[in-house]
Amino acid sequence: MKVKIALLSALFISLSMMGQSVLGKWKTVDDVSGEAKSILEIYEEDGKVYGKVVEILKEGRQDAVCDACKGEDKGKPIMGLTIIRGLEKDGDEYSGGRILDPENGKLYKCYITLEEKDKLKVRGYVGFSLLGRTQYWYRVE
Repeated sequence: MKVKIALLSALFISLSMMGQSVLGKWKTVDDVSGEAKSILEIYEEDGKVYGKVVEILKEGRQDAVCDACKGEDKGKPIMGLTIIRGLEKDGDEYSGGRILDPENGKLYKCYITLEEKDKLKVRGYVGFSLLGRTQYWYRVE
């Protein structure tokens, strides 16, 4: 009986997670300081997923520009900057795109996974996913 209840519970949780989406607004949290930094809006365009900064939470950074960025992003305001680019759904995760770190101007390979209904795992890395960093972002209502 306990096995049946456990299996039904696991099935219910799996089905409820399948209906959840990474799309929407997310509060970004620095993986080192634990400080909330910004609100990002994740959206879909032409079958790929992107994320842009829609609010900067860190006091005094609202007018910051991406001085360290290269190419067309150099000198652009961080507010409104698209930092997640071209992710594609692959099973339970979105991958195959890039994420921009506006602090250092570098682009990294990226994947995101919905950990819980309101918790998003964001991994930026170089080469293999072993070399990188992970942040957890939280859904904003």
